[in-house]
Amino acid sequence: MTSQVAAQLHTIIDLIRYGASRFNAAGLTFGHSYDNALDEATSLVLHALHLPPDLGPAYGAARLLDDEKANILGLFERRINERVPAAYINGEAWFAGLNFISDERALVPRSPIAELILGGFEPWLAGREVTRALDLCTGSGCIAIAMGHYYPNWQVDGSDINDAALSLAHENRERLLAHNVEILKSDLFNGLDGRVYELIVTNPPYVTNQETDELPDEYRHEPELALRAGDDGLDLVLKILRDAPDHLTEDGLLICEVGDSEQHVNALLPELELAWIEFKVGQMGIFAVEASELRRHHARIAELAAAR
Repeated sequence: MTSQVAAQLHTIIDLIRYGASRFNAAGLTFGHSYDNALDEATSLVLHALHLPPDLGPAYGAARLLDDEKANILGLFERRINERVPAAYINGEAWFAGLNFISDERALVPRSPIAELILGGFEPWLAGREVTRALDLCTGSGCIAIAMGHYYPNWQVDGSDINDAALSLAHENRERLLAHNVEILKSDLFNGLDGRVYELIVTNPPYVTNQETDELPDEYRHEPELALRAGDDGLDLVLKILRDAPDHLTEDGLLICEVGDSEQHVNALLPELELAWIEFKVGQMGIFAVEASELRRHHARIAELAAAR
């Protein structure tokens, strides 16, 4: 059957169109770097052909060899049958304009924080000088390494509790020559004694137990440790809010991603002044908060965190 299909597909654009149609018909879920079937099919085709992701449209008419078509159709079948995100099939993912190794040791890089990195974290930093920054729960290392890449004068730490994720982060650090980035093992802040930062950025686990249980199959390939975070998704976030002031300078800033658990943050801590960040596509469940504000409400935050 595959050979019969291949005989009717001739060009790059033929394969992309066919893949997108198959993905939509199969009811695949998207959200790992790509949010639609067409982009995901494009990524698989271009990766298989060793072509850049920004390939000009004129190349869409390029004809493919039989073995190239067979290889691509095999990737399509794996994507459909195994429900593996394309980034894991390709073994790479783009984040903030950089190409990262991506596999099942860590979440596929996809945080909207990439937009903040490229924008210099303004206006949230308000011109404050940063010399040391932390990416807490670094996973693949994408946020820490992107910060280190675009801000070579910063000393950036990326920390995680998961040894598998840390090994991937180390590989990405070497791949992208991020020599101003240090990868550290730490259970939240428990391995970072004495380290203080002007900026802490974190994309911690924040998916509720119910949402984790109901995730589509594509997400089952990602480490559950990086997703599940209690009944309201805030088991780790509350500890981060409690302990961050000990690792922030007097006028330091915390940026934290909580996704759909935004509603639970606002319900538990309505008195906390959080700046919910607007992205090009709207709000994405990411807030900025001043260290002084966390210190002012520390007692209430600590009370909530202790109950977890």
